Amino acid sequence: MLIKKASDIRPFEITSKKNYLNRRAFIKAGGVIGGAALATPAIGAIVPDNSLSENKRVKIPGVTPSEFSTDEAPNSYEDITTYNNYYEFGTRKDDPYDNSQDFDPRPWTITVDGEAEVTGTFDFDDFIKPHDVEERIYRMRCVEAWSMVIPWDGISLADIIKRFKPTSKAKYVAFETLYDKRRMPGQRSRVLDWPYREGLTIAEATNPLAILAVGLYGEALPNQNGAPIRLITPWKYGFKGIKGIVKMSFVERRPKTSWNLSAPHEYGFYANVNPEVNHPRWSQARERRIGAGLFAAKQPTLMFNGYGEQVAHLYENLDLRRNF
Repeated sequence: MLIKKASDIRPFEITSKKNYLNRRAFIKAGGVIGGAALATPAIGAIVPDNSLSENKRVKIPGVTPSEFSTDEAPNSYEDITTYNNYYEFGTRKDDPYDNSQDFDPRPWTITVDGEAEVTGTFDFDDFIKPHDVEERIYRMRCVEAWSMVIPWDGISLADIIKRFKPTSKAKYVAFETLYDKRRMPGQRSRVLDWPYREGLTIAEATNPLAILAVGLYGEALPNQNGAPIRLITPWKYGFKGIKGIVKMSFVERRPKTSWNLSAPHEYGFYANVNPEVNHPRWSQARERRIGAGLFAAKQPTLMFNGYGEQVAHLYENLDLRRNF
């Protein structure tokens, strides 16, 4: 779901400045997560530091589709990279593109702490490069509610978690975004309590659908889409997809998350796509695919965004009306 803070305009009824000026139809909704594996050199070898720093479009070669990919056509690269929610760079849909062009995502480190045998601060390339298995980069095309169909390229979150050997006390995985008001102008506002924080249960984090994306359309992840690394969980609403990750923590208690802290009656911890639970300000039973046009008929929203076969078992004993 594309989220908002204080407007009564629904997220899927908002268009970007570019699309408005061009009078183009809304972007088609859905998300794409890559899944088939490819043995490849470290990402750093494919995408050199200077290429990321200059925000160039650099190919990640040889990525192949996932068995979990949708057969829906993806949105264009232009649409995907100019219509974004990334409040660290502003609250308008075109702010992330406009305000992140000078952001330098390298060097980048990620701290791992908490209930795990392996902890510390790791360079980006070391963090995403497995040491005990053949490195794999996934392309999975998944549908995300009221979003876009995006061919994300990334690494299985389960594979990364396995390397850090979480203990039996690790019930959740918490994430934090970079906090840097100088380089991220949106953090100068009080729209959220910075830094941005998100979390998953350990079972959700090790589900095959969860990935840490490092690219899209076979290219290095652009700044406005969360460079150099972000979370993708296609059965959940979009605000769970934390960007610019600098910290991953294995914790025993449910972590506090940004939108749940900001508006707990609107944004729950789980954030599973559920047509039977309305947002306080609108129904979630039907949706209009972005890209279909303002006058296109709405379609029924699918439970778990259509990924029930892969994730429903995670919530068998959970009241999904109370745990929204």
